[in-house]
Amino acid sequence: MTAISAPPRDRYNAVWIIFFIMGLGTLLPWNFFITATTYFTSRLSVNQTGNGTKGPGDSRSVLEAKFSSTMTLCAMLPLLIFTCLNSFIHQKIPQKLRIVGSLSVIFGVFLITATLVKVAMAPLPFFSITMIKIICINSFGAVLQGSLFGLAGLLPASYTTPIMSGQGLAGTFAAVSMIIATGSALTDSAFGYFITACVVILLAIASYLALPRLEFFKYYSECHSPKPSTDEENKMDLLVKENAVDTRPVTLTEVEPRPAVSVSVSVFGIFKQIWVMALSVCFIFAITIGTFPAVTVDVKSIADADSTWGKYFISVSCFLVFNVMDWAGRSLTAVCMWPGKDSRLLPILVVMRVVFVPLFMLCNVRPRTFTPVVFEHDAWYILFMVLFAFSNGYLASLCMCFGPKKVPPHESETAGAVMAFFLSLGLALGAALSFAIRALV
Repeated sequence: MTAISAPPRDRYNAVWIIFFIMGLGTLLPWNFFITATTYFTSRLSVNQTGNGTKGPGDSRSVLEAKFSSTMTLCAMLPLLIFTCLNSFIHQKIPQKLRIVGSLSVIFGVFLITATLVKVAMAPLPFFSITMIKIICINSFGAVLQGSLFGLAGLLPASYTTPIMSGQGLAGTFAAVSMIIATGSALTDSAFGYFITACVVILLAIASYLALPRLEFFKYYSECHSPKPSTDEENKMDLLVKENAVDTRPVTLTEVEPRPAVSVSVSVFGIFKQIWVMALSVCFIFAITIGTFPAVTVDVKSIADADSTWGKYFISVSCFLVFNVMDWAGRSLTAVCMWPGKDSRLLPILVVMRVVFVPLFMLCNVRPRTFTPVVFEHDAWYILFMVLFAFSNGYLASLCMCFGPKKVPPHESETAGAVMAFFLSLGLALGAALSFAIRALV
């Protein structure tokens, strides 16, 4: 048998950088879309339409009031459904089509969105088109994310880190942009968000197309392709030896046709091997989205609301701190992966994050009905946010790195897709849970 060659080096960390860019490309467009929520609601206001109906004591139109909840529904349901579908059918659709096709559709949606910034439109058609765009972005984004984590599953465990880190940077970039855009015209800032998203998507497509040319990536792709089982190899060797001894002519009827080698991959069988990591990442994001931003965004500073700190308190202490620390936690797994994939401490640390729910509920959340204010000072809120965000990024990144490495190599791509499904499931559960948690404050 031929000796297995040593894996080549990732020269200039090119593969790592490409995965980082693609991680950035999966979430930055959607983060910019969320950041521009004020722009969307402004185009649904009564003042712009003159014909929007209002609720009693509410200055907003019905479409404006329902925008956020409808957006959440149109985002989470397609994300969950299409991530699940990708887990089962990704082997039947070429990887290149899934990734490049998804990025191309999302690019088209953002190009249309940027164009519509300059086009006057009635509120109801604008609302309907916006929701259709949200469904498209999250449907194809789900396929893209699942395929990307599956692709990273073919490489060493540390190559899931750049995806998670890129996604963390996407949130940080959006938060900084929101702060910088404060005071700017809504249409100008929204147009800038959408054009920037288009540029990042094009960069992600170019990066992916360059990936198969890199020796490091080609080596692991070929190593993880399905190979004949041991029994099949023994039969093939025996057949070769018999043919070498027996030189008589062999008719076609004497040789049993050998089917092409194929390795069946069971999604449920894979889940049995990675269920701890899958449920852990689901729980992490359920707790995070259940609290952030539904509860955290309503925390008020003890400073005067008209002061500079009062105006920027939520933008900085909530969104910027969360995204920076989340990014730091995700990036730390590039140099430290503790505890290990088989450690019992990892799921214990994941479950312990539930303590952040009551901690934020006891901060200075306004309005409130049931719970008292225990941690009124801003410093408490910022401290909780730092620990909350860092643990989210670090533990989630660990789980996503370890999941595909708990299965045989030929199942690692499917395991990555399954992990992406449970990540999306955690987001959906967190979105549903957020209504109950906020109501209990």
